[in-house]
Amino acid sequence: MNRDSSRKQTRLLLGAGGVFLGLGAGLLAAARRAEGFAAWYADVVYPVLVGSIGWFFGLFPVSAAEIFLYLLLAGLLLTAARLWRHPHLLASVLFFGASFLLFLYAAGCGVNYYRRPFSSYYLEGADRETAGDEDLRALCAWLTEQVGEARKELSGETAPYEKLREKGVAAMEALAEEYPVLGGFYPKPKPVLVSRILSVQQCSGIYSPFTIEANYNRDMVPYNIPHTICHELSHLRGFMREDEANFIAYLACLNAADAEFRYSGCLLGWIYAGNALARFDWEEYRRLYGELPEETRAELAENSRFWARYEGRTAEIANQVNDAYLKANGQAEGIKTYGRVVDLMLVDFRNRN
Repeated sequence: MNRDSSRKQTRLLLGAGGVFLGLGAGLLAAARRAEGFAAWYADVVYPVLVGSIGWFFGLFPVSAAEIFLYLLLAGLLLTAARLWRHPHLLASVLFFGASFLLFLYAAGCGVNYYRRPFSSYYLEGADRETAGDEDLRALCAWLTEQVGEARKELSGETAPYEKLREKGVAAMEALAEEYPVLGGFYPKPKPVLVSRILSVQQCSGIYSPFTIEANYNRDMVPYNIPHTICHELSHLRGFMREDEANFIAYLACLNAADAEFRYSGCLLGWIYAGNALARFDWEEYRRLYGELPEETRAELAENSRFWARYEGRTAEIANQVNDAYLKANGQAEGIKTYGRVVDLMLVDFRNRN
């Protein structure tokens, strides 16, 4: 490659990268500062992306985001090997790639962090009375009963991936009948082929804004998967707060026609609420734990062993990165946001009873 050609390509890449950087930064700035922009984007623009980009990548039988990750890593290595004698061109390629990914991120999920939260739709007309300790005890007792009832309905065999995908979409579509803001096209969620990538990060699933895909960890103990599918589909619907995605998944599973999804929602709900209960009433927590079906207690123990295998420095770094990421996107409590689902669960429990 001669010097003139290298300079020309460098200028083109820098120019194109600058455009994508400006577009991405502009979308995020507008979402943060322009009142009503994020709401308009979530209602008008984002559904078009789901119906086009999400639809296209939904045609792939495997996670396109996972495949692109491997291709990206291979491409970086090949590009570095080919252009190491042309550092300016190499830097411009990296700048273009990073800028393009920033634009895709902003368009695919970054703006949605500033949209109207799901809780504002859910709480319209709901009983918002502040919950007390007795409410939490009652919720945990009710969930213990629900877990037991759902466990009796299970066939003993986990549904194949394709069925889980269909049932997950069906659960979200059913919930959308009650909350139209959740309506729209749902590409089918997909398992990550090499799920160890997620396991070492202590991650059960991930939403890809670059391909508009919901992906989940297929190596987990099976009861986690239905709730995780609905959680990631909640992100795909544009609700990015982790507590709200957990709550939407809880509602979708709790009201699902399929027993496997109901069991997953009830048990994950029991874990969230039980963790809150254990902090101030350990004896009651232990009593309710003892009332869970024996099979459920065995699954919980298996789940603890599964995640314990992946504890270490990688998981710590992943948690720190996730914490910083959430805080950078307006969730001031970082990873603690995940646990706030219990507040919404208590509202739901009062309105059910």
